[in-house]
Amino acid sequence: MKLVIAEPLHIPQKRLEELLRRTVGDRMEVISYGTPPQSGEELAGRCREADAVIFLDLPFSRQVLRQCPRLKLLCTLITGVDRIDLPACREQGIAVCNTPGYASNAVAEMTFALLLAVTRKVVACDRASRTQQGQRGLMGVELEGKTFGVAGAGSIGLRVARIAQAFGCRVLCYNRTPKPETGFPFVDLDTLLRQSDILSLHLPLTPQTQQLLNRQRLAVMKPSAILINTARGGLVDSAALAQQLQEGRLAGAGLDVLDLEPPFPPEHPLLQAPNVVLAPHIGFATRDALERRIRQLEENLSGWLGEGVPRYPV
Repeated sequence: MKLVIAEPLHIPQKRLEELLRRTVGDRMEVISYGTPPQSGEELAGRCREADAVIFLDLPFSRQVLRQCPRLKLLCTLITGVDRIDLPACREQGIAVCNTPGYASNAVAEMTFALLLAVTRKVVACDRASRTQQGQRGLMGVELEGKTFGVAGAGSIGLRVARIAQAFGCRVLCYNRTPKPETGFPFVDLDTLLRQSDILSLHLPLTPQTQQLLNRQRLAVMKPSAILINTARGGLVDSAALAQQLQEGRLAGAGLDVLDLEPPFPPEHPLLQAPNVVLAPHIGFATRDALERRIRQLEENLSGWLGEGVPRYPV
């Protein structure tokens, strides 16, 4: 059998070798690629003879899967599976597993790192301190008493809601399926947009949520509102958001994700917009989250090789 590591996993090489030695041993031939594939055709070529594939975030479309007749396991090292054609996997008998919740705490903390950087002008404060500019123009706002909207009540969204509550915020949630058992009030999306002083996105990217925050929906938000996105860049119309910020129709934004992956081109509209704090899609990246990811990968491989079922099936 062949195990293909289809792209760099950002796991220290020694740790990865030890993990594979414990779980796979000599039961599978391991083929590893040091760069991401640049096309679906290249991805299919890498996986054509694979029985199992480990990867971070690659587009396993129906067309790619059709070219992989031996494939029995797709193991992604992230939580989201929106780039995998799950119906096609079921039709071909391919098991899919992920690493659920490995970075929930990391992303929730990053949400507030970005939020506080915006509300307390942390980047501008640092720049002013280094250039002897003083305190002018650095007045911030507090979180206590603000209405905090959480769009997406999964594990990350609910962690964010609890932290926001601890800051003294009034929390409102939106989810496709409301979860009253959480103790948080759930409202429709329009109400969330209109009432939130802070809106934090924690939704998956699907055809239904693509550019969920389009020009029309952004326009109903308060001019004093702040948008935080640590989920998927495609949830937001970047050009419309940049225009809202340029025209003062939104107070600020903290974004760990844009509509493309870093490095960002210098002409991207949000790089020119005011009151934006950006991060290069790094909300998940803590040592603690990496350890959880490694452990869950080992559990998935051991379960699949031992009992035929990964530990964290999708």
